[in-house]
Amino acid sequence: MRINMSHGSGGKASAELMNNIFGKHFSNSILNKMEDAAVLELHGRIACSTDSFVVTPIVYKGGDIGKLSVCGTVNDLLMMGAEPKYITAGFILEEGLKLSLLDNIVSSMARTAAAAGVVIIAGDTKVVEGKGGIYINTAGIGSIPEGREISAGNCDEGDVILLSGTLGDHHACILSARMGIDNNIMSDCAILNPIVNTLFKNGIKVKAMRDVTRGGLGTVLNEIADMSRCGIEIIEEALPARPEVRSFCDILGLDPLYMGNEGKMVAVIAAEDGEKALELMKKTAPGREAALIARVIIGKGVIMKTRLGGSRIVDVLYGEGLPRIC
Repeated sequence: MRINMSHGSGGKASAELMNNIFGKHFSNSILNKMEDAAVLELHGRIACSTDSFVVTPIVYKGGDIGKLSVCGTVNDLLMMGAEPKYITAGFILEEGLKLSLLDNIVSSMARTAAAAGVVIIAGDTKVVEGKGGIYINTAGIGSIPEGREISAGNCDEGDVILLSGTLGDHHACILSARMGIDNNIMSDCAILNPIVNTLFKNGIKVKAMRDVTRGGLGTVLNEIADMSRCGIEIIEEALPARPEVRSFCDILGLDPLYMGNEGKMVAVIAAEDGEKALELMKKTAPGREAALIARVIIGKGVIMKTRLGGSRIVDVLYGEGLPRIC
């Protein structure tokens, strides 16, 4: 069976869709009340984020649009030092979408949310004419524990910058699928709770965190440098990337520095905690291939210390980093 316009009518077909797919996977005490809004008890400082996901293909090696939508929003909250609590999910379904595929995507969202420790508390579904596609919007809420002050404007000279793993995996995976290239490159789509939790649990002085998504590492580091009014020096030989991704980039003329990821982050750490933080990060599943890749310096912008001993300017991504990866 496939989605048709009656599934968006608000009638019997809509109710069946809610009960047979969304209700089956998302059931919880808040959502099951089916009120016009979820009622929550929140205290202290709150982080809130929203994002929309339009990736093609909607299922790929290592993930799907459902898993991606939860990871993207949870990771955004984590990067502010928040403990993710709740997510909302809005779906735009194109007529012709297979119900079995939708069920798999919603199931994937539910599993990822459970692994991240968040509850899906509200949602909406609209059906439009199309060719069987799906788009998801999520919004997330998290609480920020007392004493956490995480901001891209907190960096100081001497701070070290850790990258949680290899660059370009998600971007190369999606582009390979779009181009019909058969390889073993898998998306790195993952929740980053294990890394963030272990850093704070062990008292690491974290200045700033950012997930490395669209625009890639080069763009993210430029944004941090701008916010902190400092310079950043990248060590080229320290940048991790899988051999198959490097080969893929060489063939297509791409640069891993500007390729998007969906399960990687950078953390700016006070110099005295740098080695300990790296050791802790490497003990987590998503941080096994972490590396110290840069330092905060006096100056402006981002430069790279090359393998040959020279240096070059690393600017923000210019133009569109095709394809749309999230």
